[in-house]
Amino acid sequence: MQTPIHAIIDDCLPLIVAMAGGRYAVSLGGSRGKGVDDERSDLDFRLFCDTPVGGDACYQTAEWQRFVARVDYWRSQGVNIDYCWIRTVADIDGQLDAWLSGHGQSTEMVWTLWGYHVLTDIANQQVIVDADGLIARWHARLTPYPAVLKQAIIAKHRESLTYWQTDYHYRHKVLRGDVVFLAGMSARLVHDMLQVLFALNECYYVGDGNNLRYLATFAIKPADVEERITVALQMLHDPEHQYRLLQGLIADVLACVPAS
Repeated sequence: MQTPIHAIIDDCLPLIVAMAGGRYAVSLGGSRGKGVDDERSDLDFRLFCDTPVGGDACYQTAEWQRFVARVDYWRSQGVNIDYCWIRTVADIDGQLDAWLSGHGQSTEMVWTLWGYHVLTDIANQQVIVDADGLIARWHARLTPYPAVLKQAIIAKHRESLTYWQTDYHYRHKVLRGDVVFLAGMSARLVHDMLQVLFALNECYYVGDGNNLRYLATFAIKPADVEERITVALQMLHDPEHQYRLLQGLIADVLACVPAS
């Protein structure tokens, strides 16, 4: 019999709170935070606080080790907990300031394809405890979707799409059938298109997973875009066909952007 998620949360919560100093909030991120979890989803705990116990050495404290022991127990029971990411309130405030002024940058992380986007985490959380109103305050900053952020994201990724739309190096790689280059290029172009479409629809980019599931709900998008993206990413065996599909998609996505 599978243990209910709320029982696992109740078991882990005191151990997580014990690692917090000052104001704090605890949430679940990842697919559960986005509400798209399934039977394969793990538990991604988040702890936000003013100063974690142990400061910069918080992951070497006795409090952390007690939490890790509980994670190990639940894993032995078939429940995958991806530990707990401890973040400071000041760090989140600073990153939000940068993004919401149009100057945010994703952070390279080994566990994500396109970098860590703080807005992905903050906008998509299952709140467990927020007595100090930290997450509520951050959510308030993200509502409504800021126009300056929308413009910055579209400008950045439109520049990339426009460049590769006519680049002869890309065309030559197609003619040579350079599959390693084309695999990376097709993924990059799809990512750029997704970023534009997320911004146009004023939806915070959700990270590496479930992109097409979100795309299906968007009002502003090219016709049949989910199916076209899927086919294009599966066409490495036919570089010319893939190239034409992606060129058509780029043109149609750029056509969705209002004239400035």
